[in-house]
Amino acid sequence: MDLLLMTLTSGIMIGGIYALVALGWVLIYKCSGVLNLAMGEMTLIGAYVSLSFYSMGIPFLLALFFSLIIGLILGILTERIFLDKLIGEPVLTVIMVTVGLSFFFKGTVELIWGTDTRVFTPPIFSIEPIHLGPIAIGQVYLWSFLAAIILLCVFVGFFQYTRWGLAMQATADDEMAALSLGVSARFVYAAAWAIAFMAAGVGGTLLGNINGLNISVGYLGLLVLPAVVLGGLNSVPGAIVGGIVIGILQNLCGAYLDKYFPGGVKEVAPFVFMVIFLLFKPHGLWGWERIERV
Repeated sequence: MDLLLMTLTSGIMIGGIYALVALGWVLIYKCSGVLNLAMGEMTLIGAYVSLSFYSMGIPFLLALFFSLIIGLILGILTERIFLDKLIGEPVLTVIMVTVGLSFFFKGTVELIWGTDTRVFTPPIFSIEPIHLGPIAIGQVYLWSFLAAIILLCVFVGFFQYTRWGLAMQATADDEMAALSLGVSARFVYAAAWAIAFMAAGVGGTLLGNINGLNISVGYLGLLVLPAVVLGGLNSVPGAIVGGIVIGILQNLCGAYLDKYFPGGVKEVAPFVFMVIFLLFKPHGLWGWERIERV
């Protein structure tokens, strides 16, 4: 029972970080209908930027804030340089551009920071665990989870209560109607990419504190895809729930199945779950199911 409780708890903690990265997938899909296959590399860039600022002696929270600013700028530049001219083009064309961006970003990271594993030195969080009854929680997991939840609340509040957030939702619901009301589609797409870059960067930074930072963190972008599919590709609450569910599933498989199926069942399980789930619920838990009448 102690093992089960600890596994569930750590799964929830990791799931909160997954949810933050899943939010980036959802934002871009909601606004443009495009699956951004460069999300993993965006996560990687944000993490390395935070590490670079922290290595200069800048306090972690300030380094994280600076990385958010850099993410905002890079997101806008990415949309303006590579994707702005593709508005109105077939979705498959834009998706293939994001594939090219993933290779470009990955090569840029390897060129600037190399491929060796790097850690935040000195450590940001104490290695002394926090005990809640029989459960011992590492401080890095607990604080990373709380930071992810706070940022998720900020983003949800942004979409629900700000003019810009409502404009983004309106464009996602009906682009033509939003344009007729004076909403700029170019602004909405740029804002979606900027926020996605910021959310992915924070998620990568938090994971880098847990496991160290290297080029394999870019795999997180695809690992989060089952969470996005579970919640629904265009649902912000779905991204949160999906991230936590996938985090729990991954930890449970690692704790109970790795000894029977050695070789990384923990990494494969979310994708097996995604395939089975899609057979019964193709649109996810809260995804839009479009009905066309002829």
